[in-house]
Amino acid sequence: MEWYTVGLGLLGLLVFFIAIGLPIPFALAAASIPFLLSIQSLSTSLITAELKLWGVWVDYILLAVPLFVLLGELIGRSAIGPNLFWFMHSKVPIKGAAAYGSIGACAGFGAVCGSSMVGSLTIGGVALPEMLKLGYGKRLSSGVLAAGGTLSVLIPPSLILLFYGIVTDQSIGELFIAGIIPGVILVSFFVIIVAIWGWLYPKDIPSQDDSVPIPWGLALSAVLPVILIGLIITVSIYTGIATPTEAAAVSCVATLILAFTVGGLNVQGFLEALKSTMKTMGYLGLLLSAGVLFGFVMTYYRVPQQFTNLFIAMELSPYLVLLVIIVFYIILGMFLEPVSMTFITLPTLYPLVSAAGFDLIWFGVIYTITMEVAVLTPPVGLNLYVIQALARKQITIGDVMIGCLPFIGSLVVLLGLMIWFPEIALWLPDIMD
Repeated sequence: MEWYTVGLGLLGLLVFFIAIGLPIPFALAAASIPFLLSIQSLSTSLITAELKLWGVWVDYILLAVPLFVLLGELIGRSAIGPNLFWFMHSKVPIKGAAAYGSIGACAGFGAVCGSSMVGSLTIGGVALPEMLKLGYGKRLSSGVLAAGGTLSVLIPPSLILLFYGIVTDQSIGELFIAGIIPGVILVSFFVIIVAIWGWLYPKDIPSQDDSVPIPWGLALSAVLPVILIGLIITVSIYTGIATPTEAAAVSCVATLILAFTVGGLNVQGFLEALKSTMKTMGYLGLLLSAGVLFGFVMTYYRVPQQFTNLFIAMELSPYLVLLVIIVFYIILGMFLEPVSMTFITLPTLYPLVSAAGFDLIWFGVIYTITMEVAVLTPPVGLNLYVIQALARKQITIGDVMIGCLPFIGSLVVLLGLMIWFPEIALWLPDIMD
């Protein structure tokens, strides 16, 4: 069977199964099975599928995924996340403090949680009602919080960077470190957008913040744990003391202790965090397993290699290839969520990026930024619906979409800067070597 027949067949079956409503993990597996049976007997195919499923759950690197998910759940269900927002806006005596505080809280939460949706839900659940009560504009309030959640997938630890590293066989530690400077730049862009928004639409930002200041004891109980956990993750990986999996384990234990001692977490909240983590990992585990099976079939028929050779034979400019890939992901992101895109498309496309001469660590950051755009673009922009659900009676999905537009623009600008100055992502990993 020719490689293009297999490639088109896999893609056609996948689209068909998703269109009839089959969950993506099952759609990936179902699309793979006919081609798997064409190269193996039924009994051998079943063994292959079992090995792929088991291999995902015992992979040492993948152990970091449930640990980071649990870490985020513990922070979200304790008082640390809400108090972080309270501190960020009540201790900054400037106009627009709640909007700037939302960005700061999302950035701080991103330093301990790698999930964009959890970031938006945790900080947004506290910040959105408060901002609306204080008189902030609906579009500004919803836009800044939906976009703020994306900081969790660029500032390490990042689940998207983790999955990217697994698929492309790149250093997870280097990918995490590469995301730090772009993450800081993106935070700065978001702050500038809020300042310009307040200048253009002064009615959207109240002149006086009447919120109750947070006591310094509660402030420190939110800020110090986030700083400590962020340092454990970043410094241990940066210095080589620990692998990402070890750093995730140590930071998870530290978070558990801090959540109980200073975060007000109770046993019921802990059990809920465990339950939510298991639900998330049940889906992610199936998705990873099905993605590995899907990738096995493509690799057997050399679909990624032949696809890369086809593009090389066309002698396209490397930057044209990169532009096509970025546009492809932005369009695809309107219909698929980032984790699914990673396991469906990345095995085929990253060899093309490598063949074009681009650094795969650098491209990992580029890829992650495009995934940030994906969670903000309809009709399947997850962060849009998360924020709108928090204030369904006051904010429409249209308000959230319009509010996100300038922040999406800043992500596009960051992509341009990354392409023009690759050192933005590569400088820190280079000095690590």
